[in-house]
Amino acid sequence: MSEFIEWGALGQVVVAGLIIGAGIPALFALGLRLLAGTTTQPQRAASGTRRAADGGVPAGPVAIARPTPARLVGAIACMGVVVGAIAFGLVFLVSGGH
Repeated sequence: MSEFIEWGALGQVVVAGLIIGAGIPALFALGLRLLAGTTTQPQRAASGTRRAADGGVPAGPVAIARPTPARLVGAIACMGVVVGAIAFGLVFLVSGGH
């Protein structure tokens, strides 16, 4: 053991940094991804409504389907963990925790 570095404390800081610094944003991104629907191909236009800039892709809206109930529950769970972590951090700081 080194007299200058406390390896146990350094390990705790690294683990906490990975969980808070990478884990919470990753959960947020996963929640957004689960919440986003999947796109479907647009219907082909009847005649002559193609855009030349898009390489012949028919003009019109893209249909975005709603997420399935399982994906919605997963997204709510991910967002709940993120909101809970933020609330816990705020309460910890306000209560005088260091």
